[in-house]
Amino acid sequence: MAVGGCGFGDIRSPLPEFMRAKAPEPPAPEPAPDIKRMLKEKIDSVFTAASQPSNVRVSEPRPNLRGPGWTACVKAEVVSVTGKPLGTQTYRVEISGGVIADRRQVEPEDTCTIESYEPV
Repeated sequence: MAVGGCGFGDIRSPLPEFMRAKAPEPPAPEPAPDIKRMLKEKIDSVFTAASQPSNVRVSEPRPNLRGPGWTACVKAEVVSVTGKPLGTQTYRVEISGGVIADRRQVEPEDTCTIESYEPV
């Protein structure tokens, strides 16, 4: 029987392991971001200027379990557009490539309620 091709099979091939191509190395993880500096420079990436955020606090950044990058929890006292206090608002932010890429209000299943926070 003639061999149909030369070279290595792909990583999922039924060939013996020594004949398969090596799996690509996973990308190196990003270094932990300086979330405090990021918030000081660009707080409007989490809270609108009109909400006048005060007493801003942030949790330790953690590796994002849903993909690359990091996540952190941010909370602050905010006001409504009419100036009435809304109390503490908490957001989970996603950090990718050294910038805050996304933010969303926390949900009951988030771990933000058990995080420790430090002032920004």
